[in-house]
Amino acid sequence: QVQLAESGGGLVQAGGSLRLSCVVSGSGRIASISTMGWYRQAPGKQREFVATVTSGGSTNYADSTKGRFTISRDNAKNTVYLQMNSLPPEATAVYYCHARLSLLPHWSRESAYWGQGTQVTVSS
Repeated sequence: QVQLAESGGGLVQAGGSLRLSCVVSGSGRIASISTMGWYRQAPGKQREFVATVTSGGSTNYADSTKGRFTISRDNAKNTVYLQMNSLPPEATAVYYCHARLSLLPHWSRESAYWGQGTQVTVSS
C-alpha cells in the first residue's frame, strides 16, 4: 500500500518561513517515482498547483510561488520538500503532497497518489 506522509505545516507570521516534507512509502513495492509535487487548497477554493520536481531535478512552479518557494527531492529517501519563504497570509491553505509512481513489477504503469494534507496558516 502506498502512503504519502506530509509534515512541517503549522502557524507562522506573515514574512516567515516553513519547510514541508513528504515521504513516500510503499512496502518495498515502489519501482520508480517520476514526478513529485505540492498542491494547496485554501478555504472555499479549488485545489491549485504549487510546484513539481521530476526525478531528474527539473522543477516547475506556479507564478504565485516563484522566487519564494523552492521544491527539492531526495530520491534515495523518496522524499520531497517545499521550502516556503516570505510567506504572505494568502498562502494559508492545506498543502497536499502528490506523486506519480509505478509499483513492481509494472515499471511502466504509473498512477497518481495524494497525501492527506498538512495545514499551513499564515497570520497577518
